[in-house]
Amino acid sequence: MSLANKNILLGVTGGIAAYKAPDLVRKLTAEGANVRVVLTDSASEFVSPMSLQAVSGNPVHQHLLDADAEAAMGHIELAKWADILLIAPATANTMAKLAHGLADDLLTTLFLATTATVYIAPAMNQQMWKAPATQRNLSVLETSGITMLGPDSGEQACGDVGTGRMLEPLDIVRAISVPRNQELAGMNVVITAGPTREPLDPVRYISNHSSGKMGYAIAQAARLAGANVTIISGPVALTTPPGCQRIDVITAEEMLNKAKAEATNCDIFIATAAVADYRAAEVADNKLKKSSDELTLTFVKNPDILATIAALEDGPFTVGFAAESQNVEAYAKDKLIRKKLDMIAANDITREGLGFNSDDNALHVYWQTGDAELPTGKKSELAKSLLSLVATHYKNKKSG
Repeated sequence: MSLANKNILLGVTGGIAAYKAPDLVRKLTAEGANVRVVLTDSASEFVSPMSLQAVSGNPVHQHLLDADAEAAMGHIELAKWADILLIAPATANTMAKLAHGLADDLLTTLFLATTATVYIAPAMNQQMWKAPATQRNLSVLETSGITMLGPDSGEQACGDVGTGRMLEPLDIVRAISVPRNQELAGMNVVITAGPTREPLDPVRYISNHSSGKMGYAIAQAARLAGANVTIISGPVALTTPPGCQRIDVITAEEMLNKAKAEATNCDIFIATAAVADYRAAEVADNKLKKSSDELTLTFVKNPDILATIAALEDGPFTVGFAAESQNVEAYAKDKLIRKKLDMIAANDITREGLGFNSDDNALHVYWQTGDAELPTGKKSELAKSLLSLVATHYKNKKSG
């Protein structure tokens, strides 16, 4: 990864996570970036301008109406200087002002005046993050083409546990860095991930144990390899990888509809989602009551998302996953041929400590003329190895 010679304007706003700003500046400069810092008035209550000046090597900018700077239209000069505007941490208040075009301080004015690529790393209490107003502002900003970095989940300074923590400085630097490995540069990659849920009544559903971790690891690796990444995600407790677009769905039919829409502008389609094979023939309008010792339900087959995408005329390079408990190789090869896939990655879900809900996995990848075994390792590392295979075979197919 590299930020060599990139001009980064770091906006620091008034959240407790502002104390991480000096470390973030140090990591940015260590990657070769030129960093200037804009500090809001409230942020200066958490971190001193002097500390940020020391680590950046440049004066810290705080005031919109700075007589010395404005003699040369300082805020416009800063806006033009920046290649990247990174706001970290971004409070709920700052996000609201940005979403509605308010420009009542230096940072919000720069936001309106710059043509730089904008990244925002939110940081706030978990309830503030979930608030409808914040989510509306988030939608406005994302629709405007701004990339959100996080937030992360975990314990917060106030003692709450939930989503709202700012990403760690190293994760932010990785997210905005230009990948040195550009195997998938400019390609559009769509990944399905997580489980689907098929309702039985207003409170019950059938699903599976998929955590979505493998799919999200592949999404992050694809983004780092230069791809434009869209995740079509079932219900998971995971943070969207930085720089990736996420489309949330619940049922298999919803996932199919989104997959078909995204496949129209897709180079590579990777189906890691554990899609429910069947759904209830009829969903009860009211909660099913316990009335006897047995309950009989009728199920119908769900659409086959992967086969549908693989069958598209001039469709994308399709990669499937086979999570099996027996006859792994035979079932994987059958699925590869029957669904007319370009590649399939198989894993044995009975192996202890691997697969569902684990951070580790092992994959055996098959294609029409060969195979490769990817040994046990972290899903993040397996994702890189898998994508390297995918990139090679995709390019061979295009050139052949």
